[in-house]
Amino acid sequence: MERVYNFSAGPSMLPESVLKKAADEMLNYNGSGMSVMEMSHRSKVYEEIINGCEALVRELMHVPDNYKVLFLQGGASSQFAMVPMNLGNKNKKCDIVVTGQWAKKAAEEAERYITVNRVASSADKTFSYIPKLDKSTFSKDADYFYICMNNTIYGTKFNTLPDTGDIPLVGDISSMIMSEEIDVSKFGCLIAGAQKNLGPAGVTLVIIREDLIGDCMDVTPTMFNYQIHADNGSMYNTPPTYAIYVMKLVMEWIKEQGGVSAVQKVNEKKAKILYDYLDSSKMFRGTVVKEDRSLMNIPFVTDSDELNAKFIKEATAKGFVNLKGHRTVGGMRASIYNAMPVEGVEKLVAFMKEFEANN
Repeated sequence: MERVYNFSAGPSMLPESVLKKAADEMLNYNGSGMSVMEMSHRSKVYEEIINGCEALVRELMHVPDNYKVLFLQGGASSQFAMVPMNLGNKNKKCDIVVTGQWAKKAAEEAERYITVNRVASSADKTFSYIPKLDKSTFSKDADYFYICMNNTIYGTKFNTLPDTGDIPLVGDISSMIMSEEIDVSKFGCLIAGAQKNLGPAGVTLVIIREDLIGDCMDVTPTMFNYQIHADNGSMYNTPPTYAIYVMKLVMEWIKEQGGVSAVQKVNEKKAKILYDYLDSSKMFRGTVVKEDRSLMNIPFVTDSDELNAKFIKEATAKGFVNLKGHRTVGGMRASIYNAMPVEGVEKLVAFMKEFEANN
């Protein structure tokens, strides 16, 4: 079978050249006579992989010198506990904007340890917009302010960051990392599960300002202490070695494309192709208000559950897979991460036009 166009929200498609390189190196990485899967994380050859991976994160995201880059495990979901345990120990309070399932889960998890002020929510309209924020609702003494910058399920994105002053801004950027330029210095901490835009499942990237490390709660498990991981170069225990290796290959690919700014232009082009069609179609429509649309995750629906199901079935048969939307939104969702080529979106839209004409 030929490779399909995989519109999965995650784990998602990887660049074909990355998969081929990983295949070529599977049995013998760089003359070592072994696979990365089998080598000691303490070996010189693996040290070069993880250090090279960190160097690429710093280069591609322009990470300032006073930030640590950590490769952790447990997905962004573990960060829902790690963030309050490490950052919430001063005043035991945080502000969160609830813009979807993941921000909601982050708030619920943080509430186990600290007081959570939900400054705004878009739950009233199934998270189809980013709420306008009123600074008078922000806590003056919050330890941090939390947002999920791109909402994978609902297809919304913060295009303007909240002005939190001296209070550190924490951003979950799992589904948008390296899809567009981000000013890391505007955040105290960034978290991202790699399995959407950076690599396979198993590694979680954390970029955190050094002054926010070292004051965790007494109850914090050793493995949840950022200081431990920072002091040990993300190798306090065995890291997810193969996932880090593939992530390095993906970042080498991003660099070959011309870096994040070049990738962003391609992503904007892909999103425009699909959104322009949705805005002109009489059958399909997007579910998100225009000003808050994501570049990465594009939910859309017809007016009929039967038609949605028919579309998904016929699209799958044509090689456009994993288009079923999340159960809370219904319909369809096309996740068009960095690795999705422009032609994948063009062919999807061509099929959508054909389906609309036939139905």
